Amino acid sequence: MNHFKGRHFQKDIILVAVGYYFRFSLSYRDIVELLRDRGITVHHYDPIFKALWRRHQTAHAKSWRIDETYIRVKGRWAYLYRAIDSNGLTMDFELRKHRDYTASYHFLKRLLTTNGRPDRLVTDQYRATLKAVKHLIKQDYLSKSAHQCSKYRNNLIEQDHRFIKRHRVRSASFQSIRTASATLSGVEIVHAIRKRTRRELSLIVFSVVDELEALLAA
Repeated sequence: MNHFKGRHFQKDIILVAVGYYFRFSLSYRDIVELLRDRGITVHHYDPIFKALWRRHQTAHAKSWRIDETYIRVKGRWAYLYRAIDSNGLTMDFELRKHRDYTASYHFLKRLLTTNGRPDRLVTDQYRATLKAVKHLIKQDYLSKSAHQCSKYRNNLIEQDHRFIKRHRVRSASFQSIRTASATLSGVEIVHAIRKRTRRELSLIVFSVVDELEALLAA
């Protein structure tokens, strides 16, 4: 499939711009400046990687950590729901306007539907999350014995949030949920690929452009 058909720029230019933005703590202006110094004038891009990444997800460990972190969107807080396994590998993510039962339920249901039943699901003690878990147990998506509330065990995902938060430090708040969701999807995907590459091929130098090329070719 030609994902770049009709684009103004060649694929290699798009991959460098998008890959650098998702991988490093750069603003859009930083990317524009880097490319302008190389004789290329750009203004924006369209993300296309989330569906490809999900399509080629592989099996995960059966012990999961679920949590959400705060993201500023048009002056208000939105909530990035995230899931990783016990190896620290990214399983899924979703940006929601609210931190409530509906957001927790839909995120957890999709996670369980896609990945099956875990041996352990670790969450915090936020009331909306516990209500969603209880409902999913009742619907037989999850066994009661698998759910745990453990601040110590959830430290793994709390630490993993830092990459996403650090990446956004230099940027102003997003101006829409749509823009925030698209950008954060790219950041999450590159972070997920890098973690898996480091775990499986630790002697290979990571190249974000090579990895995005491989994702497009898969």
